[in-house]
Amino acid sequence: MWSYVCLPFLFLFWNDLAVAKSIFLPTQTGVDGSRAFGSPSPVCSSPDPNLNYRPVIGILSHPGDGASGRLTNDTSTTYIAASYVKFAEAGGARVIPLIYNEPEELLFQKLELVNGVIFTGGWAKKYEYFDIVTKIFNKALERNDAGEHFPVYGICLGFELMSIIISQNRDILERFDAEDNASSLQFVENINIKGTLFQRFPPPLLKKVSTDCLVMQKHKWGITPTKFRSNAALSSFFEIVTTCIDENSKTYVSTVKAKRYPITGFQWHPEKNAFEWGSSEIPHSEDAIEVTQHAASYLVSEARKSKNRPESKKVLSNLIYNYKPTYCGYAGKGYDEVYLFPQPRSRF
Repeated sequence: MWSYVCLPFLFLFWNDLAVAKSIFLPTQTGVDGSRAFGSPSPVCSSPDPNLNYRPVIGILSHPGDGASGRLTNDTSTTYIAASYVKFAEAGGARVIPLIYNEPEELLFQKLELVNGVIFTGGWAKKYEYFDIVTKIFNKALERNDAGEHFPVYGICLGFELMSIIISQNRDILERFDAEDNASSLQFVENINIKGTLFQRFPPPLLKKVSTDCLVMQKHKWGITPTKFRSNAALSSFFEIVTTCIDENSKTYVSTVKAKRYPITGFQWHPEKNAFEWGSSEIPHSEDAIEVTQHAASYLVSEARKSKNRPESKKVLSNLIYNYKPTYCGYAGKGYDEVYLFPQPRSRF
């Protein structure tokens, strides 16, 4: 009796299994592009001709070896922490290193090959390095004023240098105690995040970044909101988006967005969460990694708006792929990997 009762069910199950295992040829999937079972066929939309789907980000190198002399004593050596390179690549861009002490003519030829720039963290605020940052920053403004969409990310030192350049005041910065700690970001009251990197954050992450320690701080200098707003040049150029509180409960400006240009300043490190491991304070939670990913995607989405389409051969011969990173994480502090540039060289 049991077998007679179950037989119809077994028959139906076998038929369902046979259908599930069927392999359909293209001509069997339906008429006019429709597939079996009513599901539509995939549509490969045409690329937007106004967007650059092969963007390149220029990253300016910094004096030294990134490891306090543990890697080289050559005073002409400069470096880029590999985390900045990976950060740009995570957003979908390639990278060209802009070696700050190479011949200026060559440096600015390379600048013509990129669709945006990152000024990294570090310590150098004077002399040749400051002069080069100033020239590149002014060139970025010129390119934007001429109609090209050319984004800039100033991270930590990069933001500090932009603040000095815009304010024309070397004393605009003051001391803070935020050398090695994770923190949250406090959004300025009534701030409109449209057009900022935070526009991409899903609501749950946007809430968490203001309550949880999801961003890494690694700096000794900064600007209070009061000082920032009282400087006419800074307050007219930038809008404050977020602030942070240091270890002494002192508030500083932590994220700014230019009012007329695609320029963002960070007094925190969006690249470290996913790509640096030297400090136990760096947040590596899934939410923290998502912060890094959204920050990277925003930069590259802005770079895709650039209409600069340089010669492919010149781009290929100057990409970071022509260099090898050096692992320096054995000491358990500082950067995990750096790109070293001991001798400026031309690839044009």
